[in-house]
Amino acid sequence: MAATASRAPAPTSVRDGLVVVLAVASGATDAVGFLALGSAFTSVMTGNMVLFGMGLAHGDGAALALTAVAIASFVAGAALGARVAGTPRPGDPVWPGRVRVALAVELALFAVFALAWWALGSAPPEGAFLPLLALNAVALGLQSSAIQRFGVPGLSTTYLTGTLTSVVGRLVSGHGLRAVGHSLTILAGLVGGAALGAALVRWAPVAVPLAQLLPVGLVLLASRRVRG
Repeated sequence: MAATASRAPAPTSVRDGLVVVLAVASGATDAVGFLALGSAFTSVMTGNMVLFGMGLAHGDGAALALTAVAIASFVAGAALGARVAGTPRPGDPVWPGRVRVALAVELALFAVFALAWWALGSAPPEGAFLPLLALNAVALGLQSSAIQRFGVPGLSTTYLTGTLTSVVGRLVSGHGLRAVGHSLTILAGLVGGAALGAALVRWAPVAVPLAQLLPVGLVLLASRRVRG
């Protein structure tokens, strides 16, 4: 029994792995938003702000509407996530139960998106872009706030410019790859998720929602086993 227990992964290692899985869902959702829902992001709000500014300069009403809705929806989701997941507290377990509740809400939002996507023949018309984009942006805003409940500085599945900056800073300061290994894995998860989302949009659009539902569903199931 003792030998078996010693081989079990540490709760923090399991949490860190599940965070990477959520980054995959985030990357896939952003790719779907940009490629299939009018060229706006669902979690990269800095990018949306730049696109909004460009839309202002060019008088592009469609771009203004899409980016404004994405930003407002992400903010609403982040606010909801903060209320549902709460803030870090002394004595929190490695995976607080309220994070699981927030992710269950995210999964429900993705399920609504999936039903709408399939009802529209996996090829939404332009008139459906705004509501579908809003659903996904709310979901990722919620996820972003939920991850903050862990209370781990720099840990994120959506805002990763800061993660990349931190990786570069630590490497040039003399830290080895081991010190930034998890951050690099999250970045790889985001890129991999984006590649997956883009591939599904192009070659298997009917499967697009699975790139959201499966990762978040897996995390919800696996997080029940995180102890500590």
